[in-house]
Amino acid sequence: MTSTIAVILVLGGLIFFHELGHFLMARVLGMGVKSFSLGFGPVLFKRTMGQTEYRLSALPLGGYVSLAGESQETVDEDTDFPEDQRFMLRPAWQRLLVVLAGPVFNFVLGWFIYWGLFLSQGQVTLYQFPVQEVFDDSPAQMAGMEPGDRIIGIDGEAIYSPNDLLTTILFSRENPVRLSVVRGGVNHEFLVLPTFLNEEDKNDEILPRPKIGVSFGVEPLERSLGWDLGTGAALGKTISSIEMTAKSFLMIVEGRASLKGVGGPIMIAQAVGKHARAGLVDVLLLAAFISINLGILNLLPIPVLDGGHILFFGFEAVTGRPVNDMVRQFATYVGLTFLLGLMALTFYNDIHRILFS
Repeated sequence: MTSTIAVILVLGGLIFFHELGHFLMARVLGMGVKSFSLGFGPVLFKRTMGQTEYRLSALPLGGYVSLAGESQETVDEDTDFPEDQRFMLRPAWQRLLVVLAGPVFNFVLGWFIYWGLFLSQGQVTLYQFPVQEVFDDSPAQMAGMEPGDRIIGIDGEAIYSPNDLLTTILFSRENPVRLSVVRGGVNHEFLVLPTFLNEEDKNDEILPRPKIGVSFGVEPLERSLGWDLGTGAALGKTISSIEMTAKSFLMIVEGRASLKGVGGPIMIAQAVGKHARAGLVDVLLLAAFISINLGILNLLPIPVLDGGHILFFGFEAVTGRPVNDMVRQFATYVGLTFLLGLMALTFYNDIHRILFS
C-alpha cells in the first residue's frame, strides 16, 4: 500500500509540476487559460475563477492545462478570449517560453528536492576514494597517481555521490578527467585519460568501457551544511544528474549502451516502490532524478514533445515565418511513430525484466 501511494505521489506530482510550469508562464505572459486540472479522468470537483476552470480529477497521475487557442484548429473557436490572449496568435518567442517552462520546472523541482534534503539533514555527505592499487602501464600510473592517494574531486567539483567517479569515467568519451587528489596532506591535480577495454556489461553485451586502471574504496565525509553550501551542493547534484542523463541518451544513440537497459513506467514504478520501502529520503532522491529525466526527455527535438514545439517556435522566431504545414505534419508523424516504438520497447523490456530477471 505504501509503495502504491508513493508511486502515485511521485509520478503524479512530477507530471503535475511540469504542467504547472506551462500554466504559470502562460499566466505571466497574459495568455488565456481555459482549464487547469490536478489529475486526469472524471472531474470530482471544479471551480471557475475568472475565465479559468480549476479541476480536481479522479486519476491522480499528473495533470493538464488547456490554453485558449492552443492550436490552429481552436484559435478561431475560443471566442470567449480576446485575440491577444490566444496562444497561437501570440509571438513565437512567447509560445516558446510557455513550452520551455515545463521542462525547466522539472529541473527546478529536482534542484529544490536536493536542496531541501541537504538542509533537512543539517549536513552534506561528500565522498572520497582512497586508491588501493594502481595497475602497471595504466592511465592513472602514467598520470603519476600512486597507491594511498585519496581522490576528493572530479573536474574541480566536490563529489556528492559514491557513483560519481565511475560514471564520470564511463561518460568521459575519450576525454581527459581531472582528478583532485590528496597525498600526504598535500593537494594535487592529475589529468587522466581513460582507455577503452572490452568487457561484458550487465546486459551481457560486449561494449567498450573506459577505465583509468586503479582499484579504490569509497568513504563518506560529512560536512556541516551552511546556506551557501546547501544551495551549491544541490545545484552541483542537479547539474551532475542532467549531465549523466544526457550522456546516457547519447550513449544509447551511439550504440555504446544497450537498449535492454531502457525502461518505462513499470520499471519506474518498481524503482519508486523499492525506494519507498527504504525510506522517505530514498524516495525523494529518486523523485529528483526522475524529474530531471522527465525534463530532458521533454526537451528532445521530437514533434509532439515540448522539444519539438520549441524547435518549431524557435524557427519561427528566427525566420519570422512558421514551419511549412506539410513539413510539420510529416515531422509529427515521424515523431509519433518514434515515440510509439519507444513505448513498445520500454514495455517489452519491463515485462522481460519481470519474467526473466
